[in-house]
Amino acid sequence: MQKWFKKHSYIVLMAPYVLMFSIFILIPVVVSVGLSFTYFNSVEMPKFTGLSNYIQLITNDDIFMQKVLPNTLIYGLFVGVGGYVLSFIMAWSLAQITRVPRTILAVILYSPSLTGGVLLSIVWGVIFSGDANGYLNALLLKWNWIETPILWLQSEKYLLPIMIIVSLWSSLGVGFLSMLAGILNADEEVYEAGRIDGIKNRFQEVIYITIPQVMPQMLFGAIMAITGTFTSSGVGTVLSGSNPTPGYAGQLIVNHMEDYAFIRMEMGYASAIAVALLIAIRLCSNVVNRLFGERGD
Repeated sequence: MQKWFKKHSYIVLMAPYVLMFSIFILIPVVVSVGLSFTYFNSVEMPKFTGLSNYIQLITNDDIFMQKVLPNTLIYGLFVGVGGYVLSFIMAWSLAQITRVPRTILAVILYSPSLTGGVLLSIVWGVIFSGDANGYLNALLLKWNWIETPILWLQSEKYLLPIMIIVSLWSSLGVGFLSMLAGILNADEEVYEAGRIDGIKNRFQEVIYITIPQVMPQMLFGAIMAITGTFTSSGVGTVLSGSNPTPGYAGQLIVNHMEDYAFIRMEMGYASAIAVALLIAIRLCSNVVNRLFGERGD
């Protein structure tokens, strides 16, 4: 037995990961794909319906095409791309200062990404409260910019922009830390060689030296930004207090999936939405890999 363990130690070491990966990722994905071809209400046995769920999603689901998909694209553009660019800018900026203030500021910037729905509702709910006691309404009323309090979190006009602001506030997560670590560990000799070769300012230094050196960290940050943006669901429902959000103004793909899965109990259709989301994430990841992945000679 001891000889077998020594010879096959890699199996023993990999077994816990393979087991957990299979239980919590692989099997749920396979089951979801299977259910996407059925009608399943969580009570009766699933009934095979072929591609009807996907046809309904593309052709008959007006809420998805007119509200959910545009909301997700707008949210992804500002929070995914904007948050990614903001992470790099803040990481590069912190790398320019000394260790103690850099550490303190990094903790302060990273902390919001650890907050859950309760803190979001407490902090931002008070700021955007719809009565006269809400911080923003109180200021606007004091300055006579508005005559009556605005229901910020129930408004179809303001909910999505507020979601974007809140999400950007908490967007400096592990991708930000990885970029900061990559910049701090960049080879100083390359910077010196760049100055000798004609690098004249910080912008050229970032474009031609810093970014190429931190490509692996930027790839990791981009993947985290994509998955975080597409799988985000709690912001709109926590702030507005309902799912669906008022007028579907802050409804994202995951909210739409949860609506059908846990409120309408249409698990088959919800699984089709989940599969479409998985495909979208995969396509975006391929694009990111082409941009930041290693290139052959």
